[in-house]
Amino acid sequence: MTRNSTRRLATVGAGALSVAALLAAVPGSSAVSAGRPGGAEPVVAQAAKGKPRPDARHVVLAVHGGAGTALKRENTTPAQEKAYRDGLADALRAGGKVLDDGGTSVAAVEAAVRSLEDNPLFNAGKGAVFNEDAGHELDASIMRGSDLAAGAVAGVRNVRNPVSAARLVMEKTKHVLLAGEGADDFAARNGLQTVTQDYYWTEKRWQELLKAKGQQKGSGETLTQGTVGAVAVDAKRDLAAATSTGGMTNKMAGRVGDSPVVGAGTYAKNGTVAASATGAGEVFLRGAATATLSNLIEFGGANLAEAAYEVLVERLPELGGTGGVIALDAHGVFDAPHSSEGMLHGYLTEDGRTVTKIFADETPANS
Repeated sequence: MTRNSTRRLATVGAGALSVAALLAAVPGSSAVSAGRPGGAEPVVAQAAKGKPRPDARHVVLAVHGGAGTALKRENTTPAQEKAYRDGLADALRAGGKVLDDGGTSVAAVEAAVRSLEDNPLFNAGKGAVFNEDAGHELDASIMRGSDLAAGAVAGVRNVRNPVSAARLVMEKTKHVLLAGEGADDFAARNGLQTVTQDYYWTEKRWQELLKAKGQQKGSGETLTQGTVGAVAVDAKRDLAAATSTGGMTNKMAGRVGDSPVVGAGTYAKNGTVAASATGAGEVFLRGAATATLSNLIEFGGANLAEAAYEVLVERLPELGGTGGVIALDAHGVFDAPHSSEGMLHGYLTEDGRTVTKIFADETPANS
């Protein structure tokens, strides 16, 4: 999986993807190499049988910016569209550079998620939502597929980049999850940048809190819910996944969702899948969403697209919540099913093509 680090990254929307998907299904086309790993069935064959099919192949890195109310073209200015697409593309570029330089999938997903945590458009790090006490409590996790090593932090209040704190937990402690003040102190002792609570503040999130508390009327919609995340496969075919979140607007102080819980919001196992979830955290916890996805592949004989669809579209809504997942296997097969109205996400292919999807018509629900 050697890629030229000087190649040009082209950012495109879903229109270009549909052409690429058709090419990928044509035997002998430039989009497919004979004998290349990536799933036994061509895309067209799966579609003809009515089976769920993957969104893309030959993917090395993917990110999401949250599932929930989707952006609609008629209500989105060109500047807003550019900002969201650029935010996703910047994260892909950050993680892609790590892979280009020979870095691990763990380092790539950390770099991608850090980029999203630093972008106030998304609900993680800068721009995280407020809890009921008008404070910020952030969660994150990271997992390495080669040996199932994992690290996570929950309820941190002073770490600029929680995903990096999660990686430190994985690599420097015998634990998996640290919470609250202990996690903040651990991150600071190990040299991570700390911030005061006002760093996370944005006017948009403040207005969302006021609206949630009924103090201000308005018709504005929250564009993202829950999380940001990334999945990657490196040159050694090792998988990794990471997830980071500010949680839910007006959540109870001390509430922890699925994002820092291995097997719920994040999972990576080389033989099956790397997955990062977003949506109704309590439902993803109860449904053990990402672990179930992996288990359906390992023990149920499902392929990646079938397993992801079953969990996100068929199982979780029955538990009373919606959301989405980005899922990637070691051969570059990628899928992003969701039962929510939309999910902001994007991916990077082996040949350096960047695709971003932000509008509802690019990511139809239950797909």
